Amino acid sequence: MGETILEIKNLTKYYGKVKGVENLSLKLECGEIFGFIGPNGAGKSTTIRSIMNLINKDSGSVLFHGKELDRDDIEAKSRIGYLPSEVFLYDDLTVKGIFDHHESFYGKYERAAGIHERRKELVERLKLDESKKIEDLSLGNLKKVGIILALMHGPELIIMDEPTSGLDPIMQNVFYELLKEEREKGNTVFYSTHILSEVSRICDRVGIIRGGELIKAGPVDEISDKQLKFVTVETDDIDALVSDLGVKVLSKEDHSVRFANVLPDDTLIKKLSNHRIDKILIEEATLEEMFMHYYTEER
Repeated sequence: MGETILEIKNLTKYYGKVKGVENLSLKLECGEIFGFIGPNGAGKSTTIRSIMNLINKDSGSVLFHGKELDRDDIEAKSRIGYLPSEVFLYDDLTVKGIFDHHESFYGKYERAAGIHERRKELVERLKLDESKKIEDLSLGNLKKVGIILALMHGPELIIMDEPTSGLDPIMQNVFYELLKEEREKGNTVFYSTHILSEVSRICDRVGIIRGGELIKAGPVDEISDKQLKFVTVETDDIDALVSDLGVKVLSKEDHSVRFANVLPDDTLIKKLSNHRIDKILIEEATLEEMFMHYYTEER
C-alpha cells in the first residue's frame, strides 16, 4: 500500500428519508487512478459532493493527507482539481476570461507556478478556442473547459464526475493520455463513471457502489477476472445439476443453463461429474459481467 492521500470514513448522507450514501469508507493512494463505478443514482455524485463540501454530510469524515478537509481550507483546496458531471460557468464570459479568472485564484501557490504554460498546453491538446463565449460552446467544448480548469493549476488530487460525457472519441483518447500523465507525475485521480470500458482501460483500482454503499473495492484485474467465472452447461439434467451446485442461474433453456461460478475449479468438475454433461463452456468474467454480478447479487 502506498501513501494515503484521501480517506473517507463512514460517510453518510440522507436526503430526508432517501439514502444518498451510508457508512461509506474508502482510501485513495498517491499516484493511482481509482475508478468509482455504479449506475446513475447509486451515490457517486453524493460522495463526490460530500468530499468537496458542496453538500453537508450527516456524519463521517473526509481526510486529505490525514487532515479533515474543511470547506474553508483554501490551501488544501488549491491542491485539488474538480470536474463536476455538469459544467456551469458564467455564460457571458469568454473561455479566455474564465481561464484568466482561474489563474488569478491559484497563481500565488507554489504548486501552480507553471499554471499559464500548463493552460496553454491543455488548450492546444484539447483543441479549444479561447475566444469563444461560454454560452456559444457545445457540450463537448464546455466539458473541455471543465477539464482544463480541473488540471491547469497542478493539483495532486483530481476528482472527476462522469468526465467523458460530451467528448468525441478522439478527444476521449487525448483525455485518457492526460490522466495517465498525471499518474506518472505521482498525482491521484478519483474517477467516477458508469462506463465500464473506461475503468478497465485506465484505472488501477476500482470501487463498486450500489444503493449508496460500497460493495466491492480492489485492483481492476482482481475484480474483473480472477474471482468469478461463467459456466454454460448443456444437459438433460438441469434441475438436479443446479440443485447440486447451489449456483445462481443467469439463463436457462430446455437443455442449457448458464451460471456464475465461485467454486474452486476442482470442486466444480467433481460436482459436474455426477451428472451427464453433453457440452460445457467455462469463460472468465469480463469487468462488465463482474459489475453486474456484484451489483445484482443478493445482499
